[in-house]
Amino acid sequence: MKLIATDRAGVEHVVNGRDGWTMMEALRDADLSNAAECGGSRTCATCHVYFDDAWFDGLAPAFESTSPLSCQIICGPHMDGIKVTVAPEWAFNRRRSHTSTGR
Repeated sequence: MKLIATDRAGVEHVVNGRDGWTMMEALRDADLSNAAECGGSRTCATCHVYFDDAWFDGLAPAFESTSPLSCQIICGPHMDGIKVTVAPEWAFNRRRSHTSTGR
C-alpha cells in the first residue's frame, strides 16, 4: 500500500507501507521527521499526524480525531493512497504536556 505524506517542510512524499505494520514504521523508515521516540508504545506523541479531511470522513468512527498517533494506525489495503501530514514539533510537545498533566 502507498501513503502520501507531507513532511514538516510541506513537501509531499509517496511512502510504501506494509500491510500489518504501523504508519509510524513506514514514516520512520522513510525519514520523514517522525521521531517515534517511544518506539510505538503510545507514550510520547512524537509520531503525531494529521489525516486529510476527506480520508478522515471515510475512517470515522475508527478514529476519534483527525490527528491520531501514527503508531495507532495499522496499514492495510483499505488505506491505500491515504493522505497525512506529519505534525509540527510544537504539536507533539503540546500533546505530550497535556498527557503528562492528565488533561
